This record gives sequence, C-alpha cells and structure tokens, in this order.
Amino acid sequence: MTNENSQEKKKCGRKGSAMLAYGIIQLGTSVASSVALVAIALNFCSLKKEAKVFNECVEEVKASGKSSSNAVSFCNGG
Repeated sequence: MTNENSQEKKKCGRKGSAMLAYGIIQLGTSVASSVALVAIALNFCSLKKEAKVFNECVEEVKASGKSSSNAVSFCNGG
C-alpha cells in the first residue's frame, strides 16, 4: 500500500513541476509581449513628431507659392 502511494506522489510531483514550468514560461512570454508593445508605442510618438514637422514644412513651402506636389517633393529632400 505504501509503495503505491509513493509512486502516485512521484507522478503528481512531476506534473506539478511541469505546470510550474508552464506558468513561468507563460509569464515570461506575457512580459516579452508587454515590452514589445511599449516599444511600438514609443516609436509611434516619434513618428507623430516627424509627421508634424513634415506637414509644417509642406504648408510653409505651399505658402511661398509652390504647388502641393512640389512642396512635398521639396520637404522629402528632392
């Protein structure tokens, strides 16, 4: 009887270790996803600033009398 009980405990212990490893892996992937989303959000902030500067450039060049397509070309560096 005690031999059977000890075998059941060993089987249960292995399952517990596997579940613990699964939980740690799951937590690690969630943290990695969160870090990636924060990095993407920070990139959008810089993109927004760059777009604002570009739009201001286009408006300034259009005000000097050039067409919209020429203003965009000028602000692109061409």
